[in-house]
Amino acid sequence: MADSSFQQMTVFARVVGAGSLSAAARELGLSPALISRNLAALEARLGVRLINRTTRSLHLTDEGASYYEACSRLLAEVDEADAAVAAGRVEAQGVLRVALPASFGHLHVAPRIPAFAAQYPKVRLALSLSDRSVNVIEEGFDIAVRIAELEDSSLAARKLAPNRRVVCASPDYLARHGTPRLPEDLIHHNVLTTSDFAMSWDFKDPRGKPSTVRVGGRHACDNWEVLREWALAGLGIALKSTWDVYQHLQDGSLVELFPGYAFHSDVAIYAVYPHRRHLPAKTRVFIEFLAALFGPEPYWDRAAARSPKPRIKGRAAV
Repeated sequence: MADSSFQQMTVFARVVGAGSLSAAARELGLSPALISRNLAALEARLGVRLINRTTRSLHLTDEGASYYEACSRLLAEVDEADAAVAAGRVEAQGVLRVALPASFGHLHVAPRIPAFAAQYPKVRLALSLSDRSVNVIEEGFDIAVRIAELEDSSLAARKLAPNRRVVCASPDYLARHGTPRLPEDLIHHNVLTTSDFAMSWDFKDPRGKPSTVRVGGRHACDNWEVLREWALAGLGIALKSTWDVYQHLQDGSLVELFPGYAFHSDVAIYAVYPHRRHLPAKTRVFIEFLAALFGPEPYWDRAAARSPKPRIKGRAAV
């Protein structure tokens, strides 16, 4: 991209963002006349009118609005690339405040902090482990790890890992109550739920066909660890993330039901952080640390895939 073309795009985007030529000129440290010449040259090069200008206001044309969106994306990518390169020359240091879901943080992040500390000795790390959804900006966190379906937000986000979920139960429960063969069979079982005593679970069969099953039972809790312990105790059937139960799937104390079925959801594990033009090195290296630790096939899913397939005594079906 020619330097003049890039400058014209930068001037155009800044004029739109600032709301006037004079304001853009002050922000860029250029004269209003040079700002005007850049806009005129851009419109001449493109052959379209981008902004309708009067002495008091600016109004984007339809073409201008479309071009502004494209310019904004391109300029943001350039800023991010520049920041990434520049950050590589800056040593990670200072206080880094990180919010984590309690169980996930305890199992999968806290044990790895000694390795992070050895690699980045000038970062002072403060972890907050809680299952509540923190307000990253208002509460002063640099990063929050969220296991959720992300909604539109003023925060930036990076996917750290998928969050595969499985329906599981203890061998004791299955021996006493039979093993459901299809998701629809769950209507005959005590299903451990997170809040209400009844809820809907969405599945995809091995061919990708979706279905919804209404499940329910006699026991509910909004704490992930309690549901896991109840399932281990044989109280009922639970829907659990593999990061939470992979060791129990490995040793056979929990059995995955409906292999080949997927729990239909866009839930994943994300790092979310405030939008910043220049991401601090301390934030960047911690996000990279987590991304390298987990990845598109996290170690807990590789372990769960090697889980034994125990033979369940008792009734073989519902």
